Amino acid sequence: MDSQKVDMFLMANGKHFSPAHINFIRERLQAVDDSKWGMINSVDLKDPTTVLIVSIFAGSLGIDRFMIGDTGLGVGKLLTLGGCGVWWLVDLFLIQDATRQKNMEKLQMYL
Repeated sequence: MDSQKVDMFLMANGKHFSPAHINFIRERLQAVDDSKWGMINSVDLKDPTTVLIVSIFAGSLGIDRFMIGDTGLGVGKLLTLGGCGVWWLVDLFLIQDATRQKNMEKLQMYL
């Protein structure tokens, strides 16, 4: 794929991934056919900052986990009201990394 397209993709979506994954993504995108470019651009990436804000206000109901696709954990948080507040507090520190990891998993399906 064209280097300029790869750079534009990373500039627009770099915040959705862990800094450790950026070089891997760059290498894989450069090796991908141009025919997959439309699918790669249409991947639904979640913003880690938005998920953190949702976690602060509604994390005890598991909405943050539902947003990133962890349905089982979302149901668990919903039924226990965020693990009586403990799970909610821990997720305030972990939810952004979990979001970035889920975004990486979504992108890897197309790479």
